[in-house]
Amino acid sequence: MLVPFQMRAPSKRSTTTASILIVSLAALGWSVNRLLPRARGFEGVPAEAEGRRQEAVGSKQNRSPSGSETNQWFLSDRKLIDSDNDGIPDAVELHTFQDRDHFRRWFTAIAEMQFYQLSDQWKIEQRDCAGLARFAIREALRRHDRLWFQKMGPSYETVASDVAGFDLDHNPLGEKIFRTDFGSFNESDLQDGRFSEFADGRALKNFNTIFVSRDRREAEAGDLLFFYQPWVQKFPYHVMIFLGSPRVAPNGERDWVVYHTGSSPIDKGTVKKVELSVLEHHPDPRWRPVAGNRHFLGFYRLKILE
Repeated sequence: MLVPFQMRAPSKRSTTTASILIVSLAALGWSVNRLLPRARGFEGVPAEAEGRRQEAVGSKQNRSPSGSETNQWFLSDRKLIDSDNDGIPDAVELHTFQDRDHFRRWFTAIAEMQFYQLSDQWKIEQRDCAGLARFAIREALRRHDRLWFQKMGPSYETVASDVAGFDLDHNPLGEKIFRTDFGSFNESDLQDGRFSEFADGRALKNFNTIFVSRDRREAEAGDLLFFYQPWVQKFPYHVMIFLGSPRVAPNGERDWVVYHTGSSPIDKGTVKKVELSVLEHHPDPRWRPVAGNRHFLGFYRLKILE
């Protein structure tokens, strides 16, 4: 008797084909499931979350500092190296024309202002020829915000933008920006006392400036003039600041200098502002800024400007 078709036992060939099909489908499903997390971007992380993570990482890597962050980021990202071997770390030097120009404007204006009205921020015990240069250098390198103007006094005004590449209040050297010994810069100099808040005329000349010329035609605003008087045992070096064209110049001349006469136990000294052409005829020839005067050492430029 014939067996109905639907009740007929499956043949060996049919069984084998079905088995292969089942195994193939199972393998395909396992492969797809395994690949799904990687297709989402990160194993076990939904695609939306991974997208947000990648966007945040990219934003952090490509973000440029702005505003108050700029100077701190700029300095912290630069190593304290001395690529020109002048003893001053690169992080303290002014590397753009704009920064050098802005510094000169602030430096000379602050120094000149002491002739008209001494700032209370210039400590009495620091008031001498080198002290005037140190004070004006430091104040030129600060942020000239509302608080700064309040401290300095009512006669000050904005003369230029601030130096962008350096802020005295946020830098690796702190207030100790003056070198006090020969040699190129090493980070150990900061611990070994080779940088200080104080620098007398000798230290300013030997370690913080470079020689320019004995000819005033080579001088630029902000350069320093040095005189050497060996008979003055304690402070034989005297320094003046070349203003060039000052803020106040009744006669329009462009060769003005400002300097402190120096202090002594019986005389606090004073700040003077005078033309080089007048100094060239000083009653005492030892103070004449001319090439024929062996006591006149010449014009020198701050290393931070080179």
